[in-house]
Amino acid sequence: MRGGRSRLGRLFDRRPTSALGGHKQPGGTWLATRSIALRLFLSSVFWSSLILLLAGLTLSAINRRSAEADFDERLSVYLKALAADVAGPGEESRINPGQLGEPMFDFPLSGWYWQITRLDVPSDDDVKASRSLFAERLPPLAGPGNSADAGGPQKGYITGPDDRRLRIVERTIDNGNNGRFLIQVAASPEEVEIDIDTFNVALFLTFSLLALALVASTALQVRFGLRPLRRLGAGVTAIRRGDGERIEGRFPPEIAPLANELNLLMASNREIVDRARTHVGNLAHALKTPLSVILNEAPAQGDPRDAEALAAKVRDQAGIMRDQVTYYLDRARAAARSSVIGTAADVTPVIDGLVRTFGKIYRDRRVTFEAAVPEGLRFRGEKQDLEDLVGNLVDNAGKWAASRVWVTVVALTEPGDQAPSAIEITVDDDGPGLSEEARSLVMARGRRLDESKPGSGLGLSIVTDLAGIYAGSFRLARSPQGGLRAVLRLPGSRTEFRPNPM
Repeated sequence: MRGGRSRLGRLFDRRPTSALGGHKQPGGTWLATRSIALRLFLSSVFWSSLILLLAGLTLSAINRRSAEADFDERLSVYLKALAADVAGPGEESRINPGQLGEPMFDFPLSGWYWQITRLDVPSDDDVKASRSLFAERLPPLAGPGNSADAGGPQKGYITGPDDRRLRIVERTIDNGNNGRFLIQVAASPEEVEIDIDTFNVALFLTFSLLALALVASTALQVRFGLRPLRRLGAGVTAIRRGDGERIEGRFPPEIAPLANELNLLMASNREIVDRARTHVGNLAHALKTPLSVILNEAPAQGDPRDAEALAAKVRDQAGIMRDQVTYYLDRARAAARSSVIGTAADVTPVIDGLVRTFGKIYRDRRVTFEAAVPEGLRFRGEKQDLEDLVGNLVDNAGKWAASRVWVTVVALTEPGDQAPSAIEITVDDDGPGLSEEARSLVMARGRRLDESKPGSGLGLSIVTDLAGIYAGSFRLARSPQGGLRAVLRLPGSRTEFRPNPM
């Protein structure tokens, strides 16, 4: 392998990097800072290994118990044969028990032994044993008071001749007047241990191969499963380098929303930049005319009256420039705020606050402001922009109303949707109103149909531009109260919306 690392190593060494290209050193744990591929791989290997280890230990324990049970069953067969001879009616059977069919009982210290001990007359002459014991004796497994004294078989391990570890099965037989006897059969468990060790080695090799197969399959699964994320990262890198404008391709359902949101975010950033360029160009064009007027008037300074006229002209043009600068700055700020994800504002407190404020402003003209706003409606945007939008409409209605202004808010639901997707704000007044032609003219920026009213003529155009920035709409119509109706539609929702039960 060239470069000192395999492809698998490069896959699991995807550490997060900072914007300057260096590796981050966050304060979390070591695993928390590793790549997702490494975390998935290590987690899978850990749990797979733990499960295999527990399964291996369980199978080994079951095999050991099964092997010991088979061995005990073999010894119990010999024990039953001896018990049958001891319980026989003849004295000869108790003195010379029959052959058990196992030649190992005849070889000295072979590891296979049997012994019959008379308990009611403790004497060396009353102990019968296999030739393999060779003058040795088997110690009892069960002490006084144990179940062996009651006739039940006992199984366990003892230390026999030559300090060898033996597996023993013993039982007490009560022949009544003929006496009580302790019958013992013992054998070395070496062949059982060999079988158990052989099984454990085979089990270890099998589970080791299975673990290697699981590790390899886990690595393949991680690489295959995270391929869409690598494609997503490559798409973002291509956009950053200028090789693309959006993330292309189809993604799984779990990642597709992320790719779509990234595309929307980048489109929003491009739109902000384009709007900023447009605003700068429009502002430069708007300031060009007032500056030209000032430059043309500047040379005429011989007569004091010309100086006064110049000063008045400068004040007028400076006011126009100030209004234009304020207008484009507000538009730029609103465009930036509209792109903030997750921003929302409650409608009711904004409307109620505006109604109270303008009620005090137009108190001398005896204009009454009323509002009808359902609870729980929210505007998906900045609170300041909602105040600017509704405030301009309410202010305009207050200027022209005869005595009353109505503000009404309703929730709008698109066909097929359960939750409201928009809000519609209607501002009515009982003033003189406007004709259809005048309504189209008043929407133009800086256009004022009545110079006697205060203002710069930018209010309704600001509403139009802000509504467009939030993908909303704004229109004027004739009010049922006889005056002007302003209808503003904006993106919205309800808090804690619950669909109607079926």
